This record gives sequence, structure tokens and C-alpha cells, in this order.
Amino acid sequence: MSLAAPAIDRPRPTWLALDKLGVLVAVAAGIGIALPFALFRANRIVPGEAMGLFAALPLHLALLLVATLIGGFAAALLRWPAHLKLAVGLVVVGMLFVLAGLSASHLTPDGDSFARVSPGAGFWVLAFAFALLVTDALTRLALRPWQRVAMLLAVAAAMALLLWSGLWNDLSMLREYANRAQSFWSEAQTHLGLAFGSVAIATLVGVPLGMVCYKFAALRASVLNLLNIVQTIPSIALFGLLIAPLAWVAAHVPGAKAIGISGIGATPALVALFAYSLLPIVANTVVGLVGVSPAAIDAARGMGMTRWQRLLSVELPLAFPVILTGIRIVLVQNIGLTTIAALVGGGGFGVFVFQGIGQTAMDLVLLGAVPTVALAFAAAVVLDALVDMTARGTRT
Repeated sequence: MSLAAPAIDRPRPTWLALDKLGVLVAVAAGIGIALPFALFRANRIVPGEAMGLFAALPLHLALLLVATLIGGFAAALLRWPAHLKLAVGLVVVGMLFVLAGLSASHLTPDGDSFARVSPGAGFWVLAFAFALLVTDALTRLALRPWQRVAMLLAVAAAMALLLWSGLWNDLSMLREYANRAQSFWSEAQTHLGLAFGSVAIATLVGVPLGMVCYKFAALRASVLNLLNIVQTIPSIALFGLLIAPLAWVAAHVPGAKAIGISGIGATPALVALFAYSLLPIVANTVVGLVGVSPAAIDAARGMGMTRWQRLLSVELPLAFPVILTGIRIVLVQNIGLTTIAALVGGGGFGVFVFQGIGQTAMDLVLLGAVPTVALAFAAAVVLDALVDMTARGTRT
């Protein structure tokens, strides 16, 4: 009598297992497909007509996008290797951006300079979903700092090529830019000057102040509490509160007006951004110095170094990655906060944001908001890479 061999349950291949984050990406992408891909308006301020995927694109391009999205769904849902997920995610995002421009050309009547075509909610949801897939793949790959910066440069080059090719020229945001090209670059210069200038001044003041707070513990609580109070003031309120005292200084202090101090304009914006920048820089300087290994300090003491020699030659270099993290936080924060400077005449990309809100022209809002977000993202990637490189340097 023969006995049948028991059935053996073979494990499912890893690449067929579901990815938990991928399920979220696929659900978001599914919602994006159901939403309008483009928005057509007869002019820049009238309500728009929502266009689905097959109405916004020629049939062959719509089918191509659907096929690409199916591959994107598979890459998101299944536990494919991270490098394959990254490649598929980049292809889908690139396809979305190219087809957004082609949909504008498809929907805009020939010779019509008043019609406006904007990416619809479906485009933004799909772009967000697959950008999340790309971000997750990059996190799993754990790229080195220089590789992350190289990836950022590659994306920037791809976007520059897309803009240079003219594929986006019929999109309403690019039409808004064409009407304001000169002022756009002028406001971009102002935005960069306020954001980076305030961080530079705050670093020059905040790092030495943090060193003093570290050495003199009696000052630490009072200084940090005062800077905490500044942080609790809403940004719009702080911009407004500075108008009156700076106007008084400009009117009564000789030479103040000649160097640019005034109640409205760039001065109150710069002072407010500087005030908001101090707490993260001072606090991270203190935390970084407190976290220096006692063994390193004892070794420096054994070599005969004085208190300030140990601080400058040993403790500060070892604390630098933490200090740089504070500067990163401040720079990303100030790039966003500089947008509000337009409310007090400070200029920057906020000029387009508030003009667009006042005119009910959302594409003008995007002309100010998109560069701000892109600039903040790029600054975060670059400074994150610098933090990692300096942290590895202090461990070697």
C-alpha cells in the first residue's frame, strides 16, 4: 500500500507580494484617473471646464498613458526591487509632465491667445502618487549624498529641457510667465536674497550666541525662552508689528533711510525672517555642543588646550553636523515664509501668489507657488546631503 506524499505549500515569490505603501500609492493613482486631467477656460478668470483623460488628450496618447499607468500600478502594488520601482516611477512622472503640455496644445484652439489650459486635479493626484513611489524607492536604495545631489541635478536638467522644448508653452502657467518674464526674474532675485540673506545673518549671530549659551548655562534658559516667544508670533503679525518701529527709525535716525531701512519693503521682511531663524540655529548649536563625547573633550584637555581652544578646535567641528541641520531647517522654512513678505512690500514670489488670489487667477498663484516649493525641495536635498557628508566626516 503506497501513501501519497503530503502537498507542500510553496511560498509565494517575493516580487508577487503586496507592498503596503504601494497599496496607498495605487489607491491615490486610481482616484487620480477618475478626476479631470485638464481644465479648459475661455480666458484666465472664468470658471473652467473639466476634461477627463480621453477628452484632454488625443486617443493614442490617452491609451499610451493608460498603459504606462498600468505598469505604474504594478510597480507600486508589488514588492519589486527598489531600483525597478524607481525607474517605473520616473517614467510615469515624466510621461505625466510631457502629456500635460501636449493636452494644452490639443485643447487650445489655433490662434486663440485668450484660452487657458491648466493641469486638472487628476494630473496633480497622479503626479503626487508616483512622486511618492519615487521617494519611497530612493529611501530604500539609501543613496549616498553625492548620488542624491546627482539625482536632483538630473531632475532639474530634465525640467529645464522640458521648458526649453516648448512643450509647456500652451499651459496657462507658462502664458502667465510669458507676460511677466522680466518681473518674474526680478522677484526671484528678491526672494533668494531675502531667504538666503536672512539665514546668513542668523547663522553669523546664532552660532556665536549658541556657543555663549553653551558655555554659560545661566543664560541658556532665558535666551531660548525669549526666542521661543518670537516663534509663537504668527508670521503675518510679526511682519506687521515691525512696520511702525522701522518707520520711526527711518524717520528719526540719521542715515537709516539712506541704507534702505523703511517701514515697508524688504527691511521688515528681512528682520522678521532673521528673528524666526534664530531659535533653530541657537538651539541646534547648544544641542550639538552638549552632545560632544566627553572622551574627546578629556583628550583635548589632556593636550593642554584652554576652554575656548577646546570649543573652537574640538567641540565645534564635532557639533557641526547638528548645527548644519538647524541651518537646513531654517533655510527651508524661510524660503516658504518669504512668500508672505509681499504683504509688506518685500517682493518675492509672493507677489504673484497674492496678485493671483486677488484676480481669481489660480495659474498666477502657481507661478509664484511652484518655484517656491521647488526651491525649498532643492535646498532640503542639498543640505541633507551636506549634513550626511559632514556627519560621516566626524565619525572617521
